[in-house]
Formats: sequence, C-alpha cells, structure tokens
Amino acid sequence: MATILKRDRYYDFVMAAFVGILLLSNLIGAAKIANLGGYAFGAGVLFFPISYVLGDVLTEVYGYAKARRCVWAGFVALGFMSIMSLVVVGLPADPSWHDQPAYEAVFGQTPRIVIASMLAFLAGELVNAYVLARMKVWTNGRHLWSRTIGSTIIGQGVDSLVFYPIAFLAVWDSSALVSVMWHNFVLKVGWEALLTPVTYRVVATLKKAEGEDHFDTDTDFTPFSTRIGDQ
Repeated sequence: MATILKRDRYYDFVMAAFVGILLLSNLIGAAKIANLGGYAFGAGVLFFPISYVLGDVLTEVYGYAKARRCVWAGFVALGFMSIMSLVVVGLPADPSWHDQPAYEAVFGQTPRIVIASMLAFLAGELVNAYVLARMKVWTNGRHLWSRTIGSTIIGQGVDSLVFYPIAFLAVWDSSALVSVMWHNFVLKVGWEALLTPVTYRVVATLKKAEGEDHFDTDTDFTPFSTRIGDQ
C-alpha cells in the first residue's frame, strides 16, 4: 500500500490556483476597460492582486524556491497561451463564421504587449517572493502584514515599471503613461492590502495542515532555477 506523505500535500493545488488566476487575468481581464464611479481601469486589475496573494502564501509557507517554481510555471503557461492565441487568431475563418473581428478584438493582443506582460509578471513576482522571504528572516516570522504589503509595493512597482514603458512608451503621451501607471499601481496595492485578512487565514490554515513554516536562511536566491531542493 502506497504511503501518502503529509508534507506539501496542498502545494500542487496552490500552484494550480496561482497559474489559473494568472491565465484568467490575461484571458478575460486584459481586454476590457471597466468604469466604476467615473474611474476607468483595466479589468485585469481585479485578478493580479489575487495572484500576488497566492505568491505571498507560497513564499510564506513553502519558501522562496517553491514559490519561484510556481512563477516559472506561470511564465511558461502564459507564453504558451499567448502563442496559441496568435495562432488561433491568425487561422483563416470559415465563410459561415462572421465573428472574426470580435474574436480578434478580444484575443488579438499585439506582440509588444504580450512581451511586456510576460516580462513584467516574471520580474514582479520574483521580486515579490524575494522581498517577502528576506523580510520573514529579518522579522523572525513576526508581522506578516508588513512583509505581504511591503513585498507587494516593491513587486508591483517593478511590475508596473517594466510593463507600461515596454508596452506603451512612444505610443501614449508621457504624462498619460505615468498617470495610468501610478493609478493602477495604487489600485493593485490597495486591493491586496484589503485582502490581508484573507492572506492571514490562508497562511495559518496551510501552515497547520502542512506542518511547515519555511525560513529562507540558506536559500539560493538565483531567479534562474526551478529546483526546489536547493532551499
């Protein structure tokens, strides 16, 4: 009879949720501009903070190396989705199907925006995980709120500084670029700050269920690895 190991029994589920939310944010959130109370914003803003919450949970419970593995899994999945979107959009439409323009409007992202999105995600999430892991050691595991919010500020800052210039520099007016970048940054950070009680609950539940509370005291922090045995 096979033995079921208790450790990390929920890690794969958290990874699946992390990658799934990332893909959904790009699939159904990126193409729509929403408006609430006269304030226009990209609907993907609703999804990205949740992926950062899950990134925080992964690093807090399982450590930087396992969070890094999830980030690379998400990066590869996002790249595959982007390539297949370009292929499917580019396929000749059957004469009986008249929805090609609408399909292109939703799924036909320009290569420049795709590249900007992928690079921003990779840089932002890796920085987020690194900062949280370092702060956990510095604070000796206390004040979880300070490292989830602190790592988000830095990670989302890197994300915004990478995405908007690559995607829209010389396309948008400079003042508009800075304004949109700043407002989306504030909205993302504020949204995750509001989710802090949820983060506390999920972290506490997972730590208890897994019997694990990893401290990255001897971790190899290179971003260019997917190994989880070098923590």
